[in-house]
Amino acid sequence: MIIVGAGISGIGAAYHLKTMSPDRTFQILEGRANFGGTWDLFRYPGVRSDSDMHTLGYRFKPWTADKSIADGPAILDYLRETIAENNLDEKIRYNHHVTKAEWSSLSKTWTLSVLDKISNTVNSFSCNFLFMCSGYYSYKQGFTPEFEGIQNFKGTVVHPQFWPQDLDYRNKRVVVIGSGATAMTIVPAMAKDVAKITMLQRSPTFVISRPSVDPFAKRMRRLYPKRIAYALTRIENTTRQQELYKLCRAFPAEVKQVMIDAVRAELGPDYDVEKHFTPVYNPWDQRICLVPDSDLFVAIRSGKAEVATDTIKTFTATGIELESGSHLDADIIVTATGIELVTLGEMEFVIDSQLVNFADTWTYKGCAYSGVPNLASSFGYINASWTLRADLTCEYVCRLLNHMRKTKTSVCTPTLRETDKNMEPRKWLEDFSSGYMKRTMHKMPKQGNFEPWLNPQNYEADKKMFRKSPLEDGVMLFTN
Repeated sequence: MIIVGAGISGIGAAYHLKTMSPDRTFQILEGRANFGGTWDLFRYPGVRSDSDMHTLGYRFKPWTADKSIADGPAILDYLRETIAENNLDEKIRYNHHVTKAEWSSLSKTWTLSVLDKISNTVNSFSCNFLFMCSGYYSYKQGFTPEFEGIQNFKGTVVHPQFWPQDLDYRNKRVVVIGSGATAMTIVPAMAKDVAKITMLQRSPTFVISRPSVDPFAKRMRRLYPKRIAYALTRIENTTRQQELYKLCRAFPAEVKQVMIDAVRAELGPDYDVEKHFTPVYNPWDQRICLVPDSDLFVAIRSGKAEVATDTIKTFTATGIELESGSHLDADIIVTATGIELVTLGEMEFVIDSQLVNFADTWTYKGCAYSGVPNLASSFGYINASWTLRADLTCEYVCRLLNHMRKTKTSVCTPTLRETDKNMEPRKWLEDFSSGYMKRTMHKMPKQGNFEPWLNPQNYEADKKMFRKSPLEDGVMLFTN
């Protein structure tokens, strides 16, 4: 097997293969010079998780640090420990960027074209099963809208995905364009060092504050050994995540009011919460932004940070002119305007000389694709922590591999039955209106309106599906 990507998903996949399918040999190909994926790529001030580490961490490795809302370096340390404890480093080939994957039905193998970034040569690797753990966004580029007059600005423009480590923002005037998790991380992290920082948003986002140190986890660690304490905290937090999501869907108006009232309590009765922190959509139509220890609100109350809700008319030499007529003076402008969603690592896929267009395929359980043999991909939750689903996907892949070994079959392919061919096509992800999803949803596989052609986003249902559902379901066909 070949695993593409040595981020949080790929490292988890390697662990599961070693422990659940120990007879399988595997290699991890990582295009960058280091492990970590997201947590190695993003280096902007304050970079951190927007999920608690008791659920973003692996089920098999307890998160033992005090802070459950962890910063990027702490997450990298956690991944480094995972690699070391399981002797995975010898399995990872760094600077090996996969550009193409070709399946041959004759040899029953995938052949990968891999650019060795050190020697600048393209080499071939082959495997009988391909596990894509390369994430869901482009590492080549972030998303920046076409801003009028951006070439006129005389200061520095920075995208968070490509943060210059030598950027000096001390005592500078900074404008951060965006209202998502990245913007809400950068603003309080920079606030103490700048002259003034403004978060410029077109429209508000839901924000919820919680302690960076989980009091439940802290109590459990006092009472139980670390593995038991971690398991109990994980159950508590996954349950809380799912219950909040269900409440948001069942009682959107009531939950919305509770969230807005909480912001008002943070910022006081005179702050214009209606304008700056009251979204037009319902909770969980987009991801809810997590603010640890109220740091964004603390920065706003200090006077060093502010929120401007307006639209951009044009960039000027000294900042941004807004449609309202106001002008935001800036030395540095940060375009925290999003990521570019991609399908399976921006690679080219070919099956028996035919190019694969994943938009023409149907997703099988959210981890495989109709007509594509011996391939799985890891994609986490949008309404909970990524790794919860990544772990389950790994368990399912190992079940598949073990079943193939047991039945002496070499190929497994999700295949449409006659009764499936008139399915109602639905978007790969539904009820989620974030811009980065809407921009590229047409490139993603379709999902149907019944199992197993679904991309579920429900942890409790997924646990049953990935761990207990029959492997021989009449759809996943095992052949030689």
